[in-house]
Amino acid sequence: MSNAAHRLLWTVIALLLVAGGAVALAASFGDLPGGDPGAPLLPAGLRDRWHLAAPFSTLAVVVAGTLLALAGQRLLARELRGQALRGTLSRPGRRPGRTRLAADLLTQALERDLTGDPAVRAARVVLTGAPPHPDVWIRVDLTADARAAGVREHVHAAVRRFAATAGCQPAHLDVTARIETGRP
Repeated sequence: MSNAAHRLLWTVIALLLVAGGAVALAASFGDLPGGDPGAPLLPAGLRDRWHLAAPFSTLAVVVAGTLLALAGQRLLARELRGQALRGTLSRPGRRPGRTRLAADLLTQALERDLTGDPAVRAARVVLTGAPPHPDVWIRVDLTADARAAGVREHVHAAVRRFAATAGCQPAHLDVTARIETGRP
């Protein structure tokens, strides 16, 4: 699920909870149309069926509540696990501080930059090691007519932009190039 979908899901859940609380509050004050503050919230027919189905009615509510709680716990656990932040980049200056970035965001940005050259069909980037000086592993898939010198300069320029933007200098850079065969 994307970040926007997660935000939308949590917004919908929050709105449903607020709406349910507002309805319950209005019912307790007797502000609902046709409502009486002294009257029971549930109609007499529903209460009679509830009592006739006892103890299964209580058991059904307990099971439904438990399933709802487990679903909420799983949703929250998935949300927290998806937001795991890896790596801390520190930047000295007038206002020192820390910025936490997920490594996959950095690798995706570098991959997009690498595929900006028409000679590069695809790129795969892996970051390992400590955040200030990570090891960078790059694999580029090149077209059959790619010129080695041009691609080399493009890769080095992309790595320089990555280092300047992310504020970390790669400790080790390993680049593997694969050239397509067949079509020129």
